[in-house]
This record gives sequence, C-alpha cells and structure tokens, in this order.
Amino acid sequence: MSTVKESVEVKVPVHTAYNQWTQFEEFPKFMEGVEEVTQLDNTHNHWTTKIGGVRREFDTEIVDQLPDERIAWRTIGGDTQQMGMVHFQRLDDTHTRVELVMDVEPTGAADKAASAVGLIDRRVKGDMRRFKEFIEQRGEESGSWRGRVSPA
Repeated sequence: MSTVKESVEVKVPVHTAYNQWTQFEEFPKFMEGVEEVTQLDNTHNHWTTKIGGVRREFDTEIVDQLPDERIAWRTIGGDTQQMGMVHFQRLDDTHTRVELVMDVEPTGAADKAASAVGLIDRRVKGDMRRFKEFIEQRGEESGSWRGRVSPA
C-alpha cells in the first residue's frame, strides 16, 4: 500500500473549508480524473474516475466524520482499494490548513507503474492546490453536511 500525504493552507474559515469538502458531488470541479461522484446517502458515495485512459467505478463509505475536524473514508467492494482522512486545522479566523492522507493499493501493472513514478503523489498535490483555488475563489461553501459519523 502506498501512502500519500499533502496539505494546503486555504484563506477561508475552518467551517467553510470543511463544509465544502462535504459536498462530494462537487469534487470533479477540482479533482483531476474524477468524472462524477454520486452521493448515495450520508455515508456512501459512488465514484466514476478516468485516469490514464482507464475508467473505474467504485463506492466509498465515510467511517468517521467530525464537523470542522476530519472526514475519514474507505472503499467498499470493487477492485479499487484505498482509505484516507482529511483533517481541517483552524489557523485563525480566516485561515485553515487542510491535510489529506491516503493509503492506496495499486492494482494492475498501470497503477503500480504510476505509483512507482510518483504520479499519485503529483495528482493529489494538484487536487489540493485546485481545492485551494476553488474555495478561495468562491469565498463560501456551496453547501454543507454537519452530521457526525462515529467510527465503529
């Protein structure tokens, strides 16, 4: 399993950054290779990605969610295996550090090669930079879900 870690400082309050991250269906606007995310319920999402010409569909489950602090997920079913957590740290009234940590299990030769040359790391770094641009340009969240999901 390959671990990817990236953080950005965004010029919005912590609740704004957190609230925007709960809007999973907006992810294609700043995540390269993510074609669509369909929110099935409060804890399940269906993803369609196309990376390096390979289209994949998989489901994720939110396993821990605490407003303004963290969201953790894992894939369920399918051949894509990953888990991760995004942390939100209030720096002051108008700045937040957003840190993403993901564990990804490359499947197949193409995924293993992409991981070996650092493609996953670069993609996540770009996605976090694009999230920063996205939320700072908006200045406010497009929606929110502030429910609590407790780990099992």
